[in-house]
Amino acid sequence: MRHRSVYIAAIGLTGLCIAGWLAAQGQRSTDLTVHEWGTFTSIAGKEGQAVEWSPLTGSTDLPGFVEHLSTANFKLGLRGTIRMETPVMYFYTPQDVTVSVRVAFAKGIITEWYPSASRVEPHGVLRNASLDQMQGSGTIAWKDIAVSPNLVGDFPHEDQQSRYYAARETASSPIIVKIPDGGQEEKFLFYRGVSGAPLPLSARLDSEGKLFIRNLGHEEIPTIILFERRGDAVGYRSAGALADETVLDPPELTGRLDSLCAELEGVLAARGLYPDEARAMVTTWRDSWFEEGSRLIYIVPSGFIENVLPVSIDPAPAQIVRVFVGRLEIVTPATIQAVETAVASNDEATLNKYSRFLEPILQVAKASRSEAAQ
Repeated sequence: MRHRSVYIAAIGLTGLCIAGWLAAQGQRSTDLTVHEWGTFTSIAGKEGQAVEWSPLTGSTDLPGFVEHLSTANFKLGLRGTIRMETPVMYFYTPQDVTVSVRVAFAKGIITEWYPSASRVEPHGVLRNASLDQMQGSGTIAWKDIAVSPNLVGDFPHEDQQSRYYAARETASSPIIVKIPDGGQEEKFLFYRGVSGAPLPLSARLDSEGKLFIRNLGHEEIPTIILFERRGDAVGYRSAGALADETVLDPPELTGRLDSLCAELEGVLAARGLYPDEARAMVTTWRDSWFEEGSRLIYIVPSGFIENVLPVSIDPAPAQIVRVFVGRLEIVTPATIQAVETAVASNDEATLNKYSRFLEPILQVAKASRSEAAQ
């Protein structure tokens, strides 16, 4: 009798193990692939590290159907070090599947999104507008997203121009999110946010115009490119991967944007994006990445993404690829001179070229003058 009891217990334990294994297998969709891309925009201060600024100033570049965090949720403007712009999450599946997604943004909040989310937190009033003082993370979640390659794709569209639409030019499966009066269809999940988290690198100009770039983390930064534009003249200098430190001379303004765009598409595809996704990303941000001024363009290390912007997807996809481009504005003497001259002469056309970066540019100019006077 004792041996029989042990035998039955063993069978029961084996059954539980098999059931557990089957449940674990059920949590992964072997047919589902998820790809995501986005941009982290920041501006370097006099010492090279990202400074606080007000990234939500200026007009929006999004269609009216995109949902926004109400400005009543925070006081005196929202200040952070990173403006997370246009992350889009694509889904690929040969058959219908229902998924749920949750994203957290360290020391940050989610400010825009589409389709409608199940939950966005924090949803109350933020008492401190400086996000580096924030404890925890802001989050966004979508439940029961229907992903289907068979959807026709009745996507919302408005007449006015918006970079938002370029992200649809991929072979991803359409999705639909249920809302009380129907459903919202799209080719991706879209969201944006602001964070007070520090960057994985710094970039400081010396008196000779050389840019000292330092990796502040333990993970190699896969690609760095120094870009500059003055009027119609553009130039860029590619420097490959950054493990520790490097110094770059300013680029000669004899380059071609088409060459740089092609190079960036190749870099993005090498990181795992499909060619049409890489093309959609460059098309989306071409006019912004390559506008007037100087900036460091870099591929954000994957470990930094997972720490600052962790994502959970249920069921877990068989593959997930996340590629983010960092954009760090560099305030050069040429930029300071252009802005100060424009301010003195009330040259709105020139000031509009720098728009949302005006406040930190003037702060760096003030710090530079104070340093020169000492």
